Amino acid sequence: MSTVIEQPVEARLVAAAPRMPSIPATLHYDRVDPFAVRMTFPAPATLEGVEVCWTFSRELLIAGMREPEGHGDVRVRPYGYDRTVLEFHAPEGTAVIHVRSGELRRFLAATGELVPVGMEHVHLDLEHDLAELLRGSR
Repeated sequence: MSTVIEQPVEARLVAAAPRMPSIPATLHYDRVDPFAVRMTFPAPATLEGVEVCWTFSRELLIAGMREPEGHGDVRVRPYGYDRTVLEFHAPEGTAVIHVRSGELRRFLAATGELVPVGMEHVHLDLEHDLAELLRGSR
């Protein structure tokens, strides 16, 4: 069984223009880092022209689909039944995107099959992580 889940999603960038352009994005989950979700935007979809990857907690994504969550760089909130809003805050500005909630639910279901919510600690390799940390301090 694979330890990584990747799912392309269609994101809609909220802009001042009436029509929101679609941009590709990929959700990524790895059992090695069981608390985290990554959302990657390819270079052509970013202002800087380089791939941008945001990392945030799976718990934030789950909770934010029910009610507004997040107080830092990433915030998530429901938008009607079929959309979820993700806000990414950086010093350069804020990107606000809409993603179909069904796509997020499918992704989260797959992550839950790989690592059930509440069982993330079982997949942590604390001894390895501590050894890596100590090796870097020598």
